[in-house]
Amino acid sequence: MKRTLVVAAAAALTLAASAVTASQTMTASADELVTHHEFQANCTISHTANDDPIVFPGQEGASHNHTFMGNTGTDAHSTLDSLLDGETSCLVPADRSAYWFPTLFNGDEAALSTWHQVIYYKSGVEDYTTVQPFPQGLRFITGDMMATAEDFANAPGAVEGYECGESFHNYTFPEHCPDYSWLNLRYQAPSCWDGVNLDSPDHQSHMAYPVEGSCPDSHPVPVPMLEFKIHWPVNGDMSQVRLASGIASSWHYDFINAWEPETLAALVEHCINGGLQCDSRGFDLYKPDRGAVLDEDYELIEG
Repeated sequence: MKRTLVVAAAAALTLAASAVTASQTMTASADELVTHHEFQANCTISHTANDDPIVFPGQEGASHNHTFMGNTGTDAHSTLDSLLDGETSCLVPADRSAYWFPTLFNGDEAALSTWHQVIYYKSGVEDYTTVQPFPQGLRFITGDMMATAEDFANAPGAVEGYECGESFHNYTFPEHCPDYSWLNLRYQAPSCWDGVNLDSPDHQSHMAYPVEGSCPDSHPVPVPMLEFKIHWPVNGDMSQVRLASGIASSWHYDFINAWEPETLAALVEHCINGGLQCDSRGFDLYKPDRGAVLDEDYELIEG
């Protein structure tokens, strides 16, 4: 009887030790597993205006109406210098970049959320360790104002189209959204830069989308892939919903990089190159041991 108890106890100890080892292995594997490589720029809407400093520089009121986030002073006359001297509606004070897109209207009323919109900075290439920060002053337009619904559905930047409730993959506006829901859209920008030009005549050709996970030879520099995740406080009957630029598939957005270079570089290195899923502070909730890039005031942590 005693021998039976001793054997049973030894077997139990062996099983327990095996369980601990397996748990440790699983934890190590989870730590090594990379499923994300991103950080967030969370910015509120600051203003709307019929301005576009990329397409119509210096021409006040020449554009369809745009909704502006990030730099609070963006207008038709904005330059890199004026943006760097400005303020921001983003959580990170060092991000004085200009982000804008065509205003969405429900009838004659602009649909403007007071919540933070999410702009992801991600790796668009498979080798996320090669992603470099945007050069200061880089600007581009993503999307095509003349796109048909079919063009929009097949665009390299389209991600599931318009969404509300349980309705996805809409490339025209849904006819109805549940009362509890808001309209959402995610759209990804190209993430390969030609390495030379901060802009181009069409404001797009100096950028390209990756091909089979890598940047093409014509655009060899991998930079962060912006993904706008925009929400609008509209639901119910959607028949009067429209973009200032036209039909739903005319969606596009603009960007001028006015980050403080050291802060952007630190976030890219820690979060994108480091394979983390970071918030606006550069903190990964699932890997807290990796620390953060910014302090509680969203300022760069020295050292």
